[in-house]
Amino acid sequence: MQGILTAQTPVFQTFKDRWVINTPSVETLPKRKLDFRVAHRFGDIAGKSGGWTTFYGFENAADVAFGLEYGLNNRLTVGFGRSKGAGQLGQLLTGSLKYNVLHQQVDGYPISLTVVGFETISASQKSSDPSSLNYFEKFSHRIIYHTALLAARKFSSRISVQLSGGLTHRNVVAAGDVNTIFHAGLATRIQVTKALGIIGDFTLPLNGRQSPFKSGGNRTYYPPLGIGFEFETGGHVFQVNFTNSKGIVPTDYIPYTISNWLDGQYRVGFTISRIFNL
Repeated sequence: MQGILTAQTPVFQTFKDRWVINTPSVETLPKRKLDFRVAHRFGDIAGKSGGWTTFYGFENAADVAFGLEYGLNNRLTVGFGRSKGAGQLGQLLTGSLKYNVLHQQVDGYPISLTVVGFETISASQKSSDPSSLNYFEKFSHRIIYHTALLAARKFSSRISVQLSGGLTHRNVVAAGDVNTIFHAGLATRIQVTKALGIIGDFTLPLNGRQSPFKSGGNRTYYPPLGIGFEFETGGHVFQVNFTNSKGIVPTDYIPYTISNWLDGQYRVGFTISRIFNL
C-alpha cells in the first residue's frame, strides 16, 4: 500500500518580532514585507547619573536608532540602519542579513535555526590623536563585524526560548583588548495575553576584557541584560524595556557595555516596529 505524503505544519511566531531586546530573534520577514523601526535608549534610571536630577534618565539619550528591514523571500531578510552609537565609536551605519535555515514544525523539525550577520561602519569624524580609536589610520578601522547562529523553540503557545552563539570582530581596538569577542546568548518570550508578552535576553561575552571570566577584581565591562514588555497591535509591535546596555546594535553593545545593573546603571528603552506591504 502506498504511503500518504503530508506536508509538515510550521510553527508560527516563535517570537513576535525580529528582535527580542538587544538580541536578534530567529524570525525573518515574509516576502515583500517592509519593517520600519525606531529604537531609543534613555539615560541611567538610578546611580550617580540618574535619579531626579535627570528625571530618572528621561532627559538623556544614550542611543537612538532608525532602520529598515525587508523580506526578499520568506527566509531571507536584509536590513539597513543608522544609530547614534553609545560606545567608543559613533555615527554608526549598519547593514544586516538574516537567513532562516530551519523552521520548527509541529511533527518535524524541533527547532528553528537562523544565521545573522551585521557590518557596521563608523561615520564619525577622524581624530587627530593617534591613540584614539577614532584616529582611523585605515578605512577598515571604522568597520565592526558580527555574526551569530540562533536556535529557538516554541514550547507552547505561551513560552519560547532561544539560544545563540557568535562573534564580534573589530579591526582596531585599544591596547590590551582583543579584536574578536566570542559570546553566548539566551532569550525568552512569555505570552501573557493575546497582545501582551514578557521578553528578556542576556548576552555573555566569553573572552577579552568584556568577559566576566577575565575581568578579575577591577571590572569595567558587564554582560548586557534586558527585560521588557511587548505589545502587538495589528501592524505595530511596541516594546518597552529595561537594560544596562546603552548601545542598540550588537556591534556596539557587545564590545562596549560598561553599565552595571547593581549600580543603578540601567535605563528605559522603547522600540516601535511598523510593517508595510510592498
